[in-house]
Amino acid sequence: MKAGVVGASGYAGTELLRLCAGHPSLEVVVATGDTSAGERVGRHTASLAAAYPTLRYERADLARLEGLDVVFLALPHGASQRLVPDLAGGAGAVVDLAADFRLKDASLYPRWYGDEHAAPALLGDFVYGLPELTRAELRTARLVAVPGCYPTAAALALAPFAAAGMLEGGVIVDAASGVSGAGRATADRLQFSAVDEDFSAYSLLTHRHTPEMEQVLGRPVLFTPHLVPMTRGLLATCYARPARKLSSADAMGVLREAYADEPFVVVTEHPPSTKSTSGSNTAHVSACVDERTGWLVALCAIDNLVKGAAGQALQCANLVLGLDERAGLPLAAVYP
Repeated sequence: MKAGVVGASGYAGTELLRLCAGHPSLEVVVATGDTSAGERVGRHTASLAAAYPTLRYERADLARLEGLDVVFLALPHGASQRLVPDLAGGAGAVVDLAADFRLKDASLYPRWYGDEHAAPALLGDFVYGLPELTRAELRTARLVAVPGCYPTAAALALAPFAAAGMLEGGVIVDAASGVSGAGRATADRLQFSAVDEDFSAYSLLTHRHTPEMEQVLGRPVLFTPHLVPMTRGLLATCYARPARKLSSADAMGVLREAYADEPFVVVTEHPPSTKSTSGSNTAHVSACVDERTGWLVALCAIDNLVKGAAGQALQCANLVLGLDERAGLPLAAVYP
């Protein structure tokens, strides 16, 4: 099957190329990167040199994408919604890694993203690409909106409790991510001297992933993201009030039942760590209940570039294309 990656020179696009290189059924035949057009992929990103010795970045051209089995869009927010209306009918499937089609309510985009949505009529055509929650819909989908990294972790930690009616009121999500989550573009706040030996919160009360979490969990979310001085990894620590008396054993039982047959979710008694997921498409989840305060604490660790972006996109594409859901996706993390 032929695949195209639009925005292949960014971190998520580069990760897609890495994963697709090991996929038994997908061949990347088009990789776009307007600022790097004409340059060999392996020269631009040396880690891909052996996997793509001749592939070169191209400028985005709809004619080159038509007829491909799947097109991945790894573009900054706002670009996909202007491209998809013309692309949707020409490619077998479109898997968008940006936030352009994640929210079902078009009125939320001006508030959280600053602009009116350019293609609101298409929002209802996209399936939210979190396989652990929407696998049945993905099997018949042709347009997929891949979740953000923070919402993925928050949803995997809390969704089983929300679905079972075990949560009362709003929830709190404190999450920390490595600097690769901000993308490949340079910024003063992401320079080594700014990030090293620092730990900071950002986008207080205004982070764009907030309405996405609320959409998935069906309740208000107070979300505080943090930047950690590491390259990869994301850890979400979520707090919620149980709707009924719940013990730590009960909470772990909920997670074990929800994820018993999930190949990419590990339910662990120990607090999850980002290192245990680095380079893999796995999520490690755990939960406990504080008997003193009554709060439920649910945690999830993922690699923000794999399960939080490119790996999840490929997992969705596998389902859409009728392939083995696990194809091309690493289960084992890189350690140490």
